[in-house]
Amino acid sequence: MKLVDELYELYRNKLTGDEEDIDMLAFAFLEEMTREDLLALIQGMDKQELYDLMGIYLIESLKGKFAKDDYGQRSVTFYPRNIH
Repeated sequence: MKLVDELYELYRNKLTGDEEDIDMLAFAFLEEMTREDLLALIQGMDKQELYDLMGIYLIESLKGKFAKDDYGQRSVTFYPRNIH
């Protein structure tokens, strides 16, 4: 996705690339976006990008639900990521 490439180029030499930096960058970006901005980005996605986006959303959401319910008595720590 062009947006990811642009953000990477802007910040690759300014951030360490660890999960905390990436979360911070993503949340800062999203806080500046309106619903309409986000829908415009989605409209510009090709089929594979849209599938990737939905796949990540589904995977992370399901991981969170299973971790929250302590499914199978696993010891998993889940940190919800609330954008707003």
